[in-house]
Amino acid sequence: MKKLTVMLMGLGFATAAFPAVSVAAPFAPLNQRAQMIQSRIDQGIRSGNLNRREAFQLQGQLRGIQKLEYRYRLSGGRIDMRERADLERRYDALSAKVRFDKHDGHRRW
Repeated sequence: MKKLTVMLMGLGFATAAFPAVSVAAPFAPLNQRAQMIQSRIDQGIRSGNLNRREAFQLQGQLRGIQKLEYRYRLSGGRIDMRERADLERRYDALSAKVRFDKHDGHRRW
């Protein structure tokens, strides 16, 4: 019985420590977010929901955000909270624009 209690306590501590490990890599979510947006743009091109002009503009905006992220990382070695909030806001706006452009009815012919 005592071994089971100790084992469950150890499992509880390991579970409680898990979110701290996921926070330790702060740059992964931004990179993942850029990849997700790029895949949505690619899917819109393949399906015909995005025309060439829309796709070109969206990819240009994505490259601009990625360049800004790169500059933020060069300036201080890491991204601070203000810069991260700025990048998140820009990714949110671009994601909404991708969604709008994919469903606005301007299809490739």
